Amino acid sequence: MSAIIDSPAIGEFKLSGGEIHYLYWYIQGSIMNSGIRHSLRKAWGFCERHGWGAVLVEAAFRHSYMHGPAILYEDILGLATQALDLHGPVKNLRLRRNLREKGPCIMCEMGLGTETKGKASPDIVQTGSDPSHLQFFAQKTKKYWERTVCGRCVKNGSLQRCRRHLIEDASIGSVRDISFHRGVLDYILEHLVIYARSFRWECKGTDTEEDRAALISAIGWCSGWRPLLSIL
Repeated sequence: MSAIIDSPAIGEFKLSGGEIHYLYWYIQGSIMNSGIRHSLRKAWGFCERHGWGAVLVEAAFRHSYMHGPAILYEDILGLATQALDLHGPVKNLRLRRNLREKGPCIMCEMGLGTETKGKASPDIVQTGSDPSHLQFFAQKTKKYWERTVCGRCVKNGSLQRCRRHLIEDASIGSVRDISFHRGVLDYILEHLVIYARSFRWECKGTDTEEDRAALISAIGWCSGWRPLLSIL
């Protein structure tokens, strides 16, 4: 079953000039700022809109060279595997607590949304709005990341869950097999580590499409999937 084909109609995803302005400077180096990285770790990355917005802008300017996001989500998924390492009879309560955000999306906290203007030049806004490079990256790797798409996000009956919907399931005590979800995360992280390391000179060319797909899976798991389906 194709999660993309079978998903319900979703409105157009379009970043504002203000969002692109912030994300343009974010990808220039702010992504590695210790304070920003700390905030991103607390919030499991960005919110759903800004998580996909960030990788869209990254792809628009960097094309398939997405070193920064690979390192960021390798770090965050390392935290996620620890959060799912649960034992004992109160797994749902602990799971919900472990997976909750400990801080806000940094872009939402700054008031950056659909109507913000920013001061980026028209050329930067035009380039940063171009979804074609993310579309190409996602379509090339689709057969691998599609198997990790959250069934609740796309309403297709899959048992896969993103972090947000896993929290919802845990809140009603319906998560009975942590090992299944931990196995999914272990799979994503295993390939994301390879992708992140492939940017090193000595590891250049060692990644595969399955490894690159792990970046898509990681963002979807952390933030949700609906904006990507709109972009595609």
